Amino acid sequence: MDKTRILILCIGNSARSQIAESYFKKYAGDRIQPYSAGLTPSEIHPLTRKVLAEDGIDMVGQYSKSVNDFLGKVHFQYVFTVCDLAHQQCPTIFLNAKMIHWDIEDPATCEDLEEICIRKFREVRDMIKEHVKEWLARQSYT
Repeated sequence: MDKTRILILCIGNSARSQIAESYFKKYAGDRIQPYSAGLTPSEIHPLTRKVLAEDGIDMVGQYSKSVNDFLGKVHFQYVFTVCDLAHQQCPTIFLNAKMIHWDIEDPATCEDLEEICIRKFREVRDMIKEHVKEWLARQSYT
C-alpha cells in the first residue's frame, strides 16, 4: 500500500514545518510519508531540536530543505502551509494537492531571552502536535 505523501511548507523550514514533520512521523509514519520544506530555507533552529527532544522526538536525519527540491519530483496528496506567506504563494505551486492552512506564529523570530523563546517554541510545538493529532483522527489515520 502506498503511503500518503504530505508536504508541510513554511518560509525557513527551521521550526514549524520541522515540528509538524516530526509529529506526522511519530503518529502516522507507517501510513504517511511526511516531508517539510521552506520557500527560503535556513538551518533548523536549535530550540526546535530541544523542544522536540523534550517530547521524546529525535530529529536525526532531518534537515532544512527547499520546496524546489520537490517540484516535479514528488506528487503530494496534501500540502500543509503553516504561515500566511507560504499559503499565499503555494496554490500556484501544487495545484493537484489538497491544501490545508494552519496559521502559526513563527517562534524562530523570537529575540528575547532564551527562557522566553523556549516557552514560545513549546507553545508552538504543543499547538502543532494537537493540529496533527486532530487532522489524523479526522482522516482516520489514528
